[in-house]
Amino acid sequence: MQIHHFLASFIAGSTLLVSTTAAQNVKFTVAYPNLTIKKPVWSTALPGSDKELIVAQGGVIYELPKERKAKSAPVWFDLTNRVVIDKDFEEGLLGLAFHPKHEANGKFYVYYSRQNPKRAILSEFVTKDGKPDPSSERVLLEIAQPFWNHDSGQMTFGPDGYLYLSTGDGGKGNDPLMTSQNLFSLLGKILRLDVDSKSGDLAYGIPKDNPFTGKPGIRPEIWTYGMRNPWGLHFDKGGRLWCADVGQALWEEINLIEKGGNYGWSYREGAHDFALSRNPPLKTGKDAVKFIDPVHEYSHADGISITGGVVYEGKAFPALKGSYIYGDWGSGFMWALKVNAAGKKTANTVLRKRNAARKIQPTAVTIRPDGELWILSWDGKIYELSK
Repeated sequence: MQIHHFLASFIAGSTLLVSTTAAQNVKFTVAYPNLTIKKPVWSTALPGSDKELIVAQGGVIYELPKERKAKSAPVWFDLTNRVVIDKDFEEGLLGLAFHPKHEANGKFYVYYSRQNPKRAILSEFVTKDGKPDPSSERVLLEIAQPFWNHDSGQMTFGPDGYLYLSTGDGGKGNDPLMTSQNLFSLLGKILRLDVDSKSGDLAYGIPKDNPFTGKPGIRPEIWTYGMRNPWGLHFDKGGRLWCADVGQALWEEINLIEKGGNYGWSYREGAHDFALSRNPPLKTGKDAVKFIDPVHEYSHADGISITGGVVYEGKAFPALKGSYIYGDWGSGFMWALKVNAAGKKTANTVLRKRNAARKIQPTAVTIRPDGELWILSWDGKIYELSK
């Protein structure tokens, strides 16, 4: 959802340049016409219940009403006394994930901003009788944030039971502190943590098969690096981890994540050399740096801030089955990306063209309990796919 306003006028007047097939016969309909949730960034089901929760960036987690005509949503957890925002564009409550054994242990995890000093916090809470216990907070990790933007913060549990957390490069522009390629920094990474154990003085455990475990001078939490501002982590039913990474000036990208992989920022933006890189020259020979190419990218002719999505496995739209549904915050485009078993793109279909009369700014694409999708929008509305 992170935006670069200096390209907005260029984008508004440009045409779709990426290679796509024809747009599907899909509509995006407001699901709750009378309900507005300020800056929604995520939604998920509450395990062991019939409730769906929706995360607002300002620090509140709401229960999604069952009644589609509802004008308000009850509060499930109010974190506004903890979430402290300097600039509400990219700071705030940014992540929510439930422990795989939540129904037994009541544990869930949030990622949020604090100030003085500026930092991001990963915390564990416990529910009692289905409601969060505010006194149960256990801070697992604090990451210093040098600037107010590129906090990232979305997270998910993998099929292996470990928590995967995406972090941005720390902000500003051009990766000025060169954090993304720095393996002693937790910024610009995807981290993999064991929340059920502790390693040394850490409040969490380091999985033994993390790629940098036991390597001096490298943070063992790191699963992958070379990220700019990941906005959307998703495990598909085959266990592949998808990650959308917001670009800076020219390219937005989608990656399939590999253990120990380097995704290039800030040597590269997408699959292209980044002219303003501050990193030292790349080594050659046996120490050559290997970058993993994105599975898909699009230029800033088509959008300015990718919103990562999910692989659709619902029943209402058979033609979309197995497609990664994603969009762009700035342009309102929505697409369906097809990738084969080898991880190669086979199609990228336009589902929704550039914003016109109704302005949608997707902040998240999430899976409902029935397998269909919600599309959350910066305008506070919740959209769904319809025919």
